[in-house]
Amino acid sequence: MAVRITQRGSSALPSLYLARGFTGNAAVANPRQLSAAPSEVRRTSSALLRSPFSTTRTVARNGSGGQSDKSFTAVATGGYEYPGIPHFTDPYAKRQWQLEHMAGAFRVFARMGFTEGASGHISVRDPVDRDTFWINPMGVHFGLLKASDMVHIDENGQVIGGNRTAVNAAGFMIHSAVHKARPDVDAACHAHSKYGKAWSAFGRPLDIINQDACRFWNNHSVYSSYGGVALQDEEGVRIAESLGPEHRAVILQNHGLLTAGGTVDEAAYLYTIMERSCEIQLMVEATGLEKKHISDEEAAYTYKYEGNAETLYTEFQPEFQYEVAMSNGELDGGIDPGKH
Repeated sequence: MAVRITQRGSSALPSLYLARGFTGNAAVANPRQLSAAPSEVRRTSSALLRSPFSTTRTVARNGSGGQSDKSFTAVATGGYEYPGIPHFTDPYAKRQWQLEHMAGAFRVFARMGFTEGASGHISVRDPVDRDTFWINPMGVHFGLLKASDMVHIDENGQVIGGNRTAVNAAGFMIHSAVHKARPDVDAACHAHSKYGKAWSAFGRPLDIINQDACRFWNNHSVYSSYGGVALQDEEGVRIAESLGPEHRAVILQNHGLLTAGGTVDEAAYLYTIMERSCEIQLMVEATGLEKKHISDEEAAYTYKYEGNAETLYTEFQPEFQYEVAMSNGELDGGIDPGKH
């Protein structure tokens, strides 16, 4: 199948959005190496959603009333467990799967109104070379992004594959620091969504005042400083340090939100629910009435089932499926995962 890579223009932007790593050299992609070539065949949404991996198929539970070790089965019934995170033997197939879900996450963010000019980024660690990661190109609307648009970048901020174009320097600083500090994090999301920005002005963590907020029980922190646009390594490192060794979300004071996860789906869902939790917290605060907090015991129990990686991944799938159905095949990045 013939593959064509289109080089984006590189018009100058204000110094606030300094570009990194783009030398202007176009390249023809090897799909198996870069996994970012656009498909010439539009697939139906059902074909895109169908997983070729046996670990994601719907499977019957063993025995009468048997339980899987996946926490998400606690909310499923009918003798079947809900499919969870797929497992891959081929890292190139995993790469393409990640890029498709990454593009879907951006489109979800666009639909939810998380765009703000050229700000905001999602990064995904590369499964082939785990010291590198993929990030969105600079200056492209979230709602237009496809798997083939993503940029493969190394730990020095240089473009090494995928879509050879500029990336946001601040995005690189933040995401590279997070990926270096947290080997368990394969994806991170950051945007300047309005309720996250509004709540961040208080420099306070979220209160655990409803079931959805329990996902952030002992799972988020506050970066209580605003160091300006993150154009220096030190600011990215400080943000990563504020995330800590285990948390998957951080409120960046006077800035916005950042979430992380083992999959882009997990990180993206955490972002959407954190943004909504900030909105609800602001609504509750505006009443001036006394709040009823969920107890630590109840929050811990809820977090066990609502805050684990499998559940968070699965919670994001309805949003991803919607974007796939609406994309007319654009979320297919040119690789047939059934061949891997």
